[in-house]
Order: sequence, then C-alpha cells, then structure tokens
Amino acid sequence: MALWGGRFINNSHKLFKEFNASLSFDYILAEEDIIASIAWSKTLVKSNIITKTEQITIESALLEILTEVKDNIKNILSSNCEDIHSWVEEQLINKIGSLGKKLHTGRSRNDQITTDLKLWCRKQVNLLLENLIELQKTFIFIADSNHDTIMPGYTHLQRAQPITFAYWCLAYVEMLRRDVSRLKDVLKRLNISPLGSGALSGTAWNIDREELALSMGFDSATNNGLDSVSDRDYIVELLSCASISMMHLSRFSEDVIFFNSGEANFIELSDSITSGSSLMPQKKNPDALEIIRSKCGRVHGSLISILVILKSLPLSYNKDMQEDKEGLFDSIKTWNDCLRIAILVLKNIKIKRKSCRKAAEEGYSNATEIADYLVKKGVTFREAHNISGQLVLRAISEKKSLNDLELSIFKTYSNLIENDIYGNITLESCLQKRLSKGGVAPSQVYQEIIKAKKRLNIF
Repeated sequence: MALWGGRFINNSHKLFKEFNASLSFDYILAEEDIIASIAWSKTLVKSNIITKTEQITIESALLEILTEVKDNIKNILSSNCEDIHSWVEEQLINKIGSLGKKLHTGRSRNDQITTDLKLWCRKQVNLLLENLIELQKTFIFIADSNHDTIMPGYTHLQRAQPITFAYWCLAYVEMLRRDVSRLKDVLKRLNISPLGSGALSGTAWNIDREELALSMGFDSATNNGLDSVSDRDYIVELLSCASISMMHLSRFSEDVIFFNSGEANFIELSDSITSGSSLMPQKKNPDALEIIRSKCGRVHGSLISILVILKSLPLSYNKDMQEDKEGLFDSIKTWNDCLRIAILVLKNIKIKRKSCRKAAEEGYSNATEIADYLVKKGVTFREAHNISGQLVLRAISEKKSLNDLELSIFKTYSNLIENDIYGNITLESCLQKRLSKGGVAPSQVYQEIIKAKKRLNIF
C-alpha cells in the first residue's frame, strides 16, 4: 500500500519501488508507530475530526495489531508495503475499513518517522543506562575483592608505577559514569515530541501539541515544524555517546586481552567466553573481547555516516534521511550486546594475584620512590631522578630488584641514602603514600568504592 499516488499517471518501476522501500529495516518501529497512532487518534477526537466512538474503534484495532506485532514482528516483512507507516495503516484499514483512512488527517510521514525514532531511542536509552550501571556494579564488585592485589600500572605499555587491580577497575567505573551522564543529557534533548509538525510547517487543524506530547511521555513539544521533521541531532548525539562508550569498552577489552596473555598472565578468562583453535589444542582465545574491540569501529562508522548524510542537506525533510536508521539500529544493538558481554567477562574473571605482584616487583616500578626519598633529604628532583635512574641501571646489570640492592651500593650513588630506604621502596609503601584525591592508596581506593556503592545503591 502506498500513501501517495494521486498526481501520478504511471506506476513506479519495480526496481525503484524496491530501492525506495524501507520496510525491511524500519519494521523495527512498528510498536512505536502504533503507540504514536493511538495518541494521534485521541487528539483527533479533541479536534472534532473523528468521534469518540470512531476513536475507540481505531484504538481497539491498533491494539490488536500491536498484539500481533509483539507475537511475531517479523511477519511484517512478508508485506510489500513501502514502510512501517503504510503497513500499519494498511492493517488498520483491513480491520475497520474506510474509518482507518481518517487516522492520517493532519499528520505526515515526516513527523511520524521522527516521532517513532524518538520513542524507540528513548526506550533504548533506558535499556543502555541499565546495562551501563550493571557494568559499573560489576567493576565495583571486582574492585571490592581486590584492594590488596598489587599489579604494575603502565604507560607506553611499559611497567610504570604500582597500582592495585581495584584501582584499575575504578578507572573504568569513572569512564562508564561519564557514559551514563552523557546518555542522560541526550535524553533531555531527545524527549521532545515532533508529532503534529506535519510535513514541515505545522498543521492547519486545531491540535494541542503540548498535551499530545505529554500523553506519549515526552517532556514537551518541539517549537518549529521545519526543524522538527529534519532534526536528527538526537541520532548524532546518541551515536556519539555510543562511539565514546564503545571506545571505552574497546580499551577495556585491549587491557584484558593483554592481562590474559601468557606474557602478562595476570588473569584467567572463563571457558564460557573464550574459544579454542582448530589446529592448536593448547589455545584459549579471548574471542569475546576481540569482537568487542572490532565492533567499536563498526559503531564509529555509523556516527561518521549520519554526519556525512546530514552535512549538506537543505531544510527540511529529504529522502537521504532514510539512511539514518540502519546504522542507528545496528549501533545501539551492538552497544547493548557489547555491554552485556563485558559484564559476563568480568563476572567470571579469575585474578592471579601472585603473578600481578611479581610483575610489579620486577618492573622497577618503585624507582620514583627513590627520587622522592632523596628530595626529602634536600636533593633537587632533577638530580634525584638521575640518581634513581643510575640505580635502576645497576639493578638491571646485576639482575636484581631495587629492593635487593645492598645499602653499600645505594651509598655509592648518594651518601644521603640510609637503611630506611628499604621501607620507602616496598610496593605497599609506594601505594600508601599516594593519598591525594584520585590516588592509588588503598584507603583512598576504599573510600571511592564506598562512594560508588552509595551512588549505585549497592548494599
């Protein structure tokens, strides 16, 4: 069923009809289109366009269609309708006859589609927020169990300074917290209803758009019809949020892939999220994390795509906008799937504490403590830094850790170094000194975990 055609003499070419149709992907919006149609039917009653009895008939039929959609939404794909709007209208007319043809009075597919998209995005944002919060909780649970699990922190993929596994977890909690904040901001701008904007200039019928917006759970109605039907900012923002969060998930995946490697050996991944090799029996591959890492690029591609689609479009609606959906649908599903997999990975992770500590001890990650020790004795930091570096070279040449060097060797480089140097360069001492806000000191980390638990209602 086509929603246009009166001014055309000839039929559309079959190839064009297939090329022009969007039902193969916008069928996902069936529930949203029906919900918006029910809301619109109630508005038509208040505007004396249809009677209350007619509205009840229309709503009952739409609810029947909604039930059928929920039972098997993919049945829609057997239709040859152009899009989801024409499919819903066709189903309605099939059920109640010519009365169904009244429903489209005063509205356009231009305001319909962006209304449907906003309703769909709103639902997805709420689901995404749940998964982002659940992933934060999982990180907090792991952190709470690993206050004293010392491991090396890295810069340039070189062992840098000692941290704890809990501290590493909290870094991702902060990233995810910002992801949540961004999504909530998007929701504020997203939750404004465009329905009633018509094709581009509003409707000639007496429609209370604010009341209509509130009836669908929107905060208010949009202010300009021209903007309303051509606005896809909310898709750009949502895909931007998805891209940033997927980048965080990709970095998490890269960290865990490295931690799981034979070279690091800090963790062991569960059999439930790994796979083997068809040739090498010993292999246990972190496929779940590698897939998350690769899917990040897929989501980033969707963001670039929508930006390119919109960048040169004149106002208002253009058919180019049909290309806004597939990337959006795919990216949001991908983001949700990756969040759920990340939760599964973390919940089943096994941390190898001895290996983590051994790596921190062997990486000379306590070298900065020697420099700080000398600064407290009155040596300038630049000179202290040089002495510490020379001691690292000496330890490397003797194949020892800094803690294993004799005091006489320390004194060769500075007479200010005394026996108390050993207490200053233990891994525990390195951690405990960093008490400033955001530092790695166990007491500081513990306080951050408590704050996160309160914020996330973890009891």
